[in-house]
Amino acid sequence: MKKIGLIVIVAVVGFSSISFTASEYFEISKNLEIFTTLYKEVNTYYVDDIDPNEFIQTGIDAMLKSLDPYTTYYPESKIQDYRFQTTGKYGGIGSYIKRKKDYIIISEPYENSPAVKAGLIAGDKIITVDDKYIKDKTSSEVSKLLKGEPGTTITVKVLRPQLEGKEKELLLDITREEVQMKNVPYFGILENEIAYIKLSRFTQKASKEIEDAYKSLKEDNPDLKGVVLDLRGNPGGLLNEAVKICNIFIAKNQLVCFTKGKIKDWNKEFITSNEPIDTEIPITVLTSRGSASASEIVSGTFQDLDRAVVIGQRTFGKGLVQTTKALDYNSKLKVTTAKYYIPSGRCIQAINYAEKDETGAVKKVPDSLKVAFKTKNGREVFDGGGVYPDIKVERDKFSYIASNLLRKDLIFDYATIFRLNNETIAKALDFRLSDKEYDKFMDWVNTKDFDYTTESEALLEDLEKSSKEEEYFENIKETLELLKKDISHNKSKDLITFKDEIKMLLESEIVKRYYFKKGVIENNFHYDKELKEALKVLNDTEKYKEILN
Repeated sequence: MKKIGLIVIVAVVGFSSISFTASEYFEISKNLEIFTTLYKEVNTYYVDDIDPNEFIQTGIDAMLKSLDPYTTYYPESKIQDYRFQTTGKYGGIGSYIKRKKDYIIISEPYENSPAVKAGLIAGDKIITVDDKYIKDKTSSEVSKLLKGEPGTTITVKVLRPQLEGKEKELLLDITREEVQMKNVPYFGILENEIAYIKLSRFTQKASKEIEDAYKSLKEDNPDLKGVVLDLRGNPGGLLNEAVKICNIFIAKNQLVCFTKGKIKDWNKEFITSNEPIDTEIPITVLTSRGSASASEIVSGTFQDLDRAVVIGQRTFGKGLVQTTKALDYNSKLKVTTAKYYIPSGRCIQAINYAEKDETGAVKKVPDSLKVAFKTKNGREVFDGGGVYPDIKVERDKFSYIASNLLRKDLIFDYATIFRLNNETIAKALDFRLSDKEYDKFMDWVNTKDFDYTTESEALLEDLEKSSKEEEYFENIKETLELLKKDISHNKSKDLITFKDEIKMLLESEIVKRYYFKKGVIENNFHYDKELKEALKVLNDTEKYKEILN
């Protein structure tokens, strides 16, 4: 027990920078000693051998899960994942993969990646990696096999779909490279001299990529009239990159955000330190429910300073700051250390992880407790629930048939067949699926074992089940049968009714096979409601000023 006691003492001494009462010190040391004693007894007497790494990792994960989703432990084996989150770099082949039935398939190779150079295409089914069979392995397990030091070579055996349902076996040698995921996957000029910049993440150099994109667009288009900054689906990242991005369009020495934590060292102000590039150009920022963290700092700061019109949906509501601490044996802990507040003084954190209901579920900040704040021009904004857009645009909800075509990979599979039949297509911006081609798709879907249950049908099934349990079924049997007949979906009819949205999904997946992510962004311009609203605002100077004033 001397060794255990020593561990406890060392652990408690590690908290010496924090002020604890005697009772708090006792509770910490008591529980640490219980933990180490428990581990010793289980490890000694449990009937089977225990893997210490897996056993302790399970305990750590469960412990951190009781806090918030952002406090994470990275053992040495997962340090590559941590580095990718902060730098956007990793050594590998450069492709998204996904599981399909028993195998992992290539779902989206990156443009100019080692995967593309070696000849891999979307739809390829991976059979072996360096002679290791990967059937029944998870995406995570296969990803580890594909990643590795740049310059090393792996041999991958794949089955490539062919026409008429056949498959062709290929053996490909792929030389891994350092893969750099771009923060800005696309920028360009839209109608009427308006710039569009898509920001996907906030890893290192995100601000440099935004600055370079804007300077390039401005240089080629001196009469630039506005900027659309697209933060939709951007989960965030490095706080300092968010501050630098704000600094491109707002003045030097301007407060962007400040943080407050339990320890005074984490009470900091983040102020712009450079001369801006352009403080006058009109800006619209596009947001969605997937815009979080650093995305909310940028959109919220621009809103608080009346520097941009925010368009789209309410953002995620992550107002928590994480700090990475180095631990022993090359492991790391990313821990929530503070909350951040944007210039108006509001915090946009939507969930209070410290408070849970009787079921253990965390609580969202209720509307009744949300507090009003003022922007620079006196507009009313609220805390406690993400950044609310100045112009709300409702997101279209996919029909049940479209959702199920996606979920069951029928959109993906048809794009694979289309690519086999068509060597080239029109430019991404111009490509449209013809009605004739859509008819072919409908015929193809009707040959598949494909069905789905609508929400109405599911509710009716629940009603029938409940009525039988409560012995009311005989009384309403005839009515139920009539309702079933009235709401029963027809697959062929639904394919026609929801043709427009299904065609949009097909076009996006097909374009990806020829023009990668850039092409998908361009192709979606035709359907993008938020973008159309942004262009409308930027083309109407008076409306733009009216919203911000």
